[in-house]
Amino acid sequence: MNDPAPATVATSTLSSRRGVAILLLLSIVQFMDILDASILNIALPSIKSDLGFSQQSLQWVINGYILTYGGFLLLGGRMADLLGRRSVLVSGLIVFAGSSLLGGLAHTSSLLVGARFAQGVGAAMMSPASLSTLTSTFRSTRDRNTALGVWAAVSGIGGAAGVLFGGLLTEGPGWCWVLFINVPFSVLALLGAFALLSRERVRAGRLANFDALGALLVTGGMLLLVYTLVKAPDVGWGAERTVGGLAGAAVLLAGFAFNELRVRNPLVPLSILKVKGVAAADATQLVAIAGFLPMFFFLTLYMQTVLGYSPIQTGLAYLPLTGGFIIAASISSQLFARIGTKPVVVLGTLIAAGGLYWLSRIPVGGAYLSDILPGLLVVSLGMGGVFTGLTTAANAGVDEDKAGLAAGLLNTGQQLGAALGLAILSALATAETKSMLHGGHDTVAQAAAAAAAVVEEEPALDLAA
Repeated sequence: MNDPAPATVATSTLSSRRGVAILLLLSIVQFMDILDASILNIALPSIKSDLGFSQQSLQWVINGYILTYGGFLLLGGRMADLLGRRSVLVSGLIVFAGSSLLGGLAHTSSLLVGARFAQGVGAAMMSPASLSTLTSTFRSTRDRNTALGVWAAVSGIGGAAGVLFGGLLTEGPGWCWVLFINVPFSVLALLGAFALLSRERVRAGRLANFDALGALLVTGGMLLLVYTLVKAPDVGWGAERTVGGLAGAAVLLAGFAFNELRVRNPLVPLSILKVKGVAAADATQLVAIAGFLPMFFFLTLYMQTVLGYSPIQTGLAYLPLTGGFIIAASISSQLFARIGTKPVVVLGTLIAAGGLYWLSRIPVGGAYLSDILPGLLVVSLGMGGVFTGLTTAANAGVDEDKAGLAAGLLNTGQQLGAALGLAILSALATAETKSMLHGGHDTVAQAAAAAAAVVEEEPALDLAA
């Protein structure tokens, strides 16, 4: 960050065609990852009708993906460090493409759910491998900030595009194309990976003493934790099943932490949490996502149920969100070298909290232009800066041989935040009002705004400058 400008320019990877092509490749992977988190939601009614899902089993079309994605992220990130980023990225793309094709061809509910479980495993390999490839490829401060700005902008575009594409494909060729769309993107990414990324040397010394127990404990603990969080709204937070699941996850993860302190080659060296910015960025990501992501769920429900929007209209309503993300990510990436990441993250959370509060005031008979659009734009500007800042801070001081792990930790915070936020805010909506349309959304959105504002007051917010 303190290098003189001429040195930065001379060593710039982004100034070459290959560097631009690598950034495009990694952006495609990130786009698919974010797209798949939202694209299936709008297709659920059609899937339920065609494959004979019950209302209770239908949730596993979404939860199956969330469960394996969140559960295998840390393992996927560490495998990228040990086996090579390109190898893990390619393996993840193959699993993701194959399961997407299988899911689109599914004629039974169990086959589709199984495909979604496999998709989550593929995504858990792709995501940390691609982010760690980005941070290890673009090493100069200027290049890395620019690349991470593009990464954050693509994330915003992917979230909005998922809702739009889900509506277009479901109402057009059919819900199966919501899954088939991943195949050409995956093939393109595979070709790019083989053409652009160098094959890395496998760290045989570390594999010889692979921490199998640590891998088992952390994966089992994360799977149980995510499963308990996504089921809690259905069975109740005070139910024995929920309490037992949380306790079991705590035991497994505590055992994992103890194991990592005593083994010679830990799967997750806990020393990474001492790197400036890593722990604070990961924790802040969890809180920010918990406040931000449920907005899509409740706002989509409002637009379709109250305003009578079709799936395509709902998708189009989210398009302005992409513009705000692109603008905020671009500006933020330029500010990091001048003022650091922390001021950008704090300002972004304040802006996003204001936007969420605006959305919390939507009346039952509200209008898109006056009641929804302004809040969406404000939220997108705030969260674009937050996500760019947190991604930069979480990777800034990490050694290259732990870049995959750092990416896995950040994405794990994201997935836990998504599951926790939706579970808690759904419970709030149910508990606070008998009619979600009259009072539930107001309460939920205000809670989301409060969650986002916690980032500003986070005592441990010691992000890398």
